[in-house]
Amino acid sequence: MNFVSSYLLFACFRFSNQRNFVPHFKTFIMEPGKMPIRKLGKSGLEVSALGLGCMGMSFSYYPFPEKKDMIALMHRAVEKGVNFFDTAEVYGPYVNEELVGEALAPFRNKVVIATKFGFNIQNGKMAGINSRPDNIRRAVEGSLKRLRTDVIDLLYQHRVDPNVPIEDVAGTVKDLIKEGKVKHFGLSEAGAKTIRRAHDVQPVAALQSEYSLWTRTPEEVIIPTLEELGIGFVPFSPLGKGFLTGKMNENTKFESGDFRNILPRFTTDALKANQGLIDLLGKIAREKNATPAQIALTWLLAQKPWIVPIPGTTKLHRLEENIGAADITLTSAELGEIHSALEKIKVVGNRYPEELERTTGL
Repeated sequence: MNFVSSYLLFACFRFSNQRNFVPHFKTFIMEPGKMPIRKLGKSGLEVSALGLGCMGMSFSYYPFPEKKDMIALMHRAVEKGVNFFDTAEVYGPYVNEELVGEALAPFRNKVVIATKFGFNIQNGKMAGINSRPDNIRRAVEGSLKRLRTDVIDLLYQHRVDPNVPIEDVAGTVKDLIKEGKVKHFGLSEAGAKTIRRAHDVQPVAALQSEYSLWTRTPEEVIIPTLEELGIGFVPFSPLGKGFLTGKMNENTKFESGDFRNILPRFTTDALKANQGLIDLLGKIAREKNATPAQIALTWLLAQKPWIVPIPGTTKLHRLEENIGAADITLTSAELGEIHSALEKIKVVGNRYPEELERTTGL
């Protein structure tokens, strides 16, 4: 199975349009000399206001950097106050968890590690969704070893399995929590009904789904549901898979093996059509002496105090840039300006091919 085929098994995302949404000011619990800390809903789980998505260090964004460089990057993240790191069994498979486990072993009691289960893995390849209780347990045992830990801080179901009742999934994780192998339960790209059903069995600490200035679908139903239930929100791809950094245009080309080559939003026409969003970010960034990426992250942080984006990067200077977003504040006038401008901008291109988008939000 080639890279694209492998990725299609788990990259099951839903199309997003701009939605009306009233932003909230960001509020932080401050720790002197460190990045602000946020609580993920009512779970009691406290994490840095920005986490670090580790997938791209060894999966999806080919070519991959040297292992030693990624260990150094994670160490620098810890030094800068990042304590929330995201990985998954399927990233590789396995190698990303091994990398994260090795890098964070010296800081294990100071960091929160999130990982995910939910796929069959056969002969080193993904082979479909699988959240049967026995497969969840198999995945957890493997993750514990690769992450060099006795307990997983936050365990997500990577994608909803339509063949396994979510009550069985939540019940299995509940048992793992009782056994001391897991601390908190999470879901990824789940719909509101699934979230409620799971939460009735085992409180859900966090939902991880795509959310950014050009992917705003969660504002319609998901965010109100999370707020009602007291569940934290962990947006992945908060920088639009690199687009919101302002470093791309219609001439941008990706390496062979980079999964953005198959995404409708990254075609030449879509990249050109969506430059209006980048122009908006650039304008605000210049006024704030910041970068477009920092404004995109600051905007997310301003929406709810229990939202914790996990931008991924493999470059130290990008890590420093992203972390800088936690020090920026958008005024009510600036947030209003962005909101008004977004209402006039139509994002061109689906996030993912149609057949994939139909498989999420269950």
